[in-house]
Amino acid sequence: MAVREKSLRGQVFDKIRSDILKGHYQQGDELVECTIGKELGVSRTPVREAIRQLELEGLVRLVPNKGAFVNGISARDVTDIYLIRSRLEGLCARMAVENITPEQLEAMEEAIVLSDYHAKKEHYEQVCEMDGKFHKLLYEASGSRMLSHTLSDFHQYVQRVRQVSIMNRMRLNKSGNEHTEILEAIKNKDADLAEQVAARHIFNTVENLRHYNLEEILREEYGKENDNNGKN
Repeated sequence: MAVREKSLRGQVFDKIRSDILKGHYQQGDELVECTIGKELGVSRTPVREAIRQLELEGLVRLVPNKGAFVNGISARDVTDIYLIRSRLEGLCARMAVENITPEQLEAMEEAIVLSDYHAKKEHYEQVCEMDGKFHKLLYEASGSRMLSHTLSDFHQYVQRVRQVSIMNRMRLNKSGNEHTEILEAIKNKDADLAEQVAARHIFNTVENLRHYNLEEILREEYGKENDNNGKN
């Protein structure tokens, strides 16, 4: 029974967080426990626990005697996430040198080939999907559940920004080349190079995003108040 309850709480948490990150809730929207519970077909208890966990992640703020309200993601959050990811993905690539399986190598190569194919066709949604698959496989190849979990969470947090970055043709081509460099370094068992190119790959995304108005992108995704979030 305890396992089922824990699984239910996890499902509710994942659903609400996904809805926030996909922009289904806007900045400042109130999360009403009974309403969400009815929508998901669960009691208020797992919803309340999920909201408390989301507060710890910074996606929700609890206001005494008022309720729970959506924070969303700020431009500063996005930049911080990518800078942290640059370090962690470097570590991930280093660990993958020792732990990657032949099946994972083959799957990563396939993701690169398919990404290149869709890029030439300007199928940006599919390119984004293959980009996500490549990174997911890299996380798994590290052999570390903790590292994979952390990086997967960060990846979800910046879905909308990732899509915008991928639609930049120049960045798209460079990103594909960088994926190949990461994979080649791993295949050659060069841990230092794998760490270096993987970290640089994510850092280059940060540099590319400087050409965009992140506040505007996030405002469209999460609501008009988002550009004020994180400026304090």
